[in-house]
Amino acid sequence: VAEAVRRARAAQAGWAGANAAERAAALTAAAAAVAGAADELAALVVREVGKPVTEAKGEVARSVAILRYYSQQVFDPVGAVHEPSGTGLAYTRRRPRGVAGLITPWNFPLAIPLWKAAPALAFGNAVVLKPAPQALGSALRLAELLGLPEDLFQVVPGDAEEGSALVEAADVVSFTGSAAVGRKVSVAAVGRGTPVQAEMGGQNASIVLDDANVEAAAAQIAAAAFGYAGQKCTATKRVIAVGNGEQVREALVAAVAKLGVGDPSDPGTAVGPVIEETARDRVVAATVGGRVLTGGDALDRAGWFAAPTLVDGVPDGHVLACDEVFGPICLVQDAGSVDEAVALANGVRYGLASAVYTRDLDRALSVSARLESGLVKVNTPTTGVDFYMPFGGEKDSSYGPREQGKAAQEFYTSTHTVALGLSGN
Repeated sequence: VAEAVRRARAAQAGWAGANAAERAAALTAAAAAVAGAADELAALVVREVGKPVTEAKGEVARSVAILRYYSQQVFDPVGAVHEPSGTGLAYTRRRPRGVAGLITPWNFPLAIPLWKAAPALAFGNAVVLKPAPQALGSALRLAELLGLPEDLFQVVPGDAEEGSALVEAADVVSFTGSAAVGRKVSVAAVGRGTPVQAEMGGQNASIVLDDANVEAAAAQIAAAAFGYAGQKCTATKRVIAVGNGEQVREALVAAVAKLGVGDPSDPGTAVGPVIEETARDRVVAATVGGRVLTGGDALDRAGWFAAPTLVDGVPDGHVLACDEVFGPICLVQDAGSVDEAVALANGVRYGLASAVYTRDLDRALSVSARLESGLVKVNTPTTGVDFYMPFGGEKDSSYGPREQGKAAQEFYTSTHTVALGLSGN
């Protein structure tokens, strides 16, 4: 890791010295290379992490769009001119931080590395990526395809030890993963004065108000809770029904029954396997203490499959009510009022994404304003993140500045204030 960072730092000097047009051209060419290998990359993602092929193709398309977007953001203003205190010129200018150390998960093996790396590169940094071990193949192939100058974008294989070494060596750190690891990364980075951002998952709630189109809401929620076997930080993990609990339960069970479960290479599959055996076992174990509405079992087939599972009736403090179970399982809760629903949604340590389903604009705006999450959706699922918008959460879901969009420039650069006096002063 230390050697990779050393080489990256040497490469970064030349890259930062290149003009904006050169960096834009390099990122545009990288986008074209990824687009040209779209079928290969999608198939690799399916094989390596079990993502359903339709979603894998969507991730590749998103990766191309991310590269194209940041290839043009290099032309954004990098500072501002101010009135000087005397004669001369006063201005600010943003400069790259150096080497960006990126630690990424396996569930979006192309898009998450790129929504971190593309802005870092656009603004003149070098990148050293430490992907999750389960997604190493995707990361290595991506590095080959990008075609950037030697040592500018490097992949270091490894796990916790290598991740820790990268945090110790990089000039700026971006992490996506669990809350437990993200907290350690943040503490280590802050301890050495390194800018850091950490996105650490969610316990996302969808509130279904009594005036909602329940069938339409249930279809969206089922896809958000169980697509890719629920292995997304924005996946719906709790459904809170306000005065319409039985109707919501019936609609959800019917919507789940329509989801294709099976081989992720089959275009009809929405729910494939989970990433490993322990993940499947956690899903099954989480049903204990509640009433299973549908699913609840490991499926008897090749691969680590758990049936899409809806549970209700859990006691206070149950894992499904309090924490994130990263798999195809979702809790249904009842609320007697809107205020109670908001309190339930906010009553966890996470605050990443939430959704509200209603036909009443006043209620939509009122509830949205009270939800303690970084991403609030109305009549749309908790899943789905626009790469040109700031992304991040509240409480234990995030630490540090937002990712993506225009927010990325602020994180991957630092502001320098320049006071220029006239030579005759």
